Amino acid sequence: MRKAILTSAAAAFLAIVCFIAMPIGDASDTKKGSKDAVTFNKDVAPIFYANCVQCHRAGEIAPMSLMTYKEARPWARSIREKVTTREMPPWHADPRHGAFSNDRRLAQKDVDTILAWVEQGTPEGSPKDLPPAPKFAEGWNIGKPDAVFYLPQEFTVPAEGVVEYKYFTVPTKFTEDKWVQAAEIRPGDRRLVHHIIVNVQDPNTKESGPEAGGNQAERGFKLAGFAPGEQPKVFPPGTAKLVKAGSNLIFQMHYTPNGEAGKDRSYIGLIFATGPIQKKVLTATATNARFVIPAGDPNYEVRSSWTAKEDVEIVDLMPHMHVRGKDFIYTAVYPDGRSEVVLSVPKYDFNWQLLYRLKQPLFLPKGSRLDCVAHFDNSTGNKYNPDPTTEVRWGPQTWEEMMIGWFDYTLANQHLLPQAASK
Repeated sequence: MRKAILTSAAAAFLAIVCFIAMPIGDASDTKKGSKDAVTFNKDVAPIFYANCVQCHRAGEIAPMSLMTYKEARPWARSIREKVTTREMPPWHADPRHGAFSNDRRLAQKDVDTILAWVEQGTPEGSPKDLPPAPKFAEGWNIGKPDAVFYLPQEFTVPAEGVVEYKYFTVPTKFTEDKWVQAAEIRPGDRRLVHHIIVNVQDPNTKESGPEAGGNQAERGFKLAGFAPGEQPKVFPPGTAKLVKAGSNLIFQMHYTPNGEAGKDRSYIGLIFATGPIQKKVLTATATNARFVIPAGDPNYEVRSSWTAKEDVEIVDLMPHMHVRGKDFIYTAVYPDGRSEVVLSVPKYDFNWQLLYRLKQPLFLPKGSRLDCVAHFDNSTGNKYNPDPTTEVRWGPQTWEEMMIGWFDYTLANQHLLPQAASK
């Protein structure tokens, strides 16, 4: 059964191989001087720069770069296919519910532009029309971090077998409190790493387990995570997570052997807030770990709920399931009985575990609930299902299941100003 499950490498490969190379027409077929001519430099490059190259550039998760005409042209027809079907850029939220600042969907006019470019023979256009390429800090999406923390040493992942979660303690050595505005986790070897969660351990925590961070109380609160397709954590202006002086970072590492032994030394980069912080960001979940999915069930429902003990504002949402995950819905239920769907993911994709940042924080008065409903497909119709003949329970490994409705929030009535964060 375990051999049938996708390894982290295979899952990542399926997640990132978004285009298939196909032959394309000759750019010379395009009528020169046509007023309707669509070119890469003038029309297509700006779309790629704004929506695609965060992943589609050298050293990132995507299998090819789209930074230049020479790099993009061989993939043109497959790009056309993927943007037409809306498989790329990846975005799974139902547009009827919620508004999100990191919405990756292309505008229809951009899709039409890409289609026209391919149909016209993929002309390059004049070099003077090419806008400046976006600049990225090498190896980062959040920009150059103010601090970077690595695992204390390389970890050797065996070629086969099951690797239980590993926990590594990394001292921050902060001599003063720090407010974290953004955090990005980078796996040392994407082929071996399924996911990473970095928690902040309070400096006064006394560890009792044989392995650092071995229980939730000792690990502290979640700072950031990495999973297939997950974006870096970036908090709205005026909000941040507080890391106290002397805190430790606890790396929870989930390694998945892929048939070839290797070494990993993952790391996290932090950007500190430079201005005053009004609200401290907190993380919570609506979780249900007490379920049994029957063998062969194509649509098994699991529910969870979280109740606000005071007025709060929801900042972002992130559903989490494994390979049997089918769909996920967050619903806000207010004390007066009113309710609204705030996020619906009708086609959950384990290979793209996306974070959904609300354009405007969602206010939940005290006593409100976040109700989550998820469905799982444990049938033969699920091509990713490792074994539809067995019932499935909660568990950390990919062939087991989870039902977690992650979210970040702030206390609505908190006002930390004029306190300022300093580097």
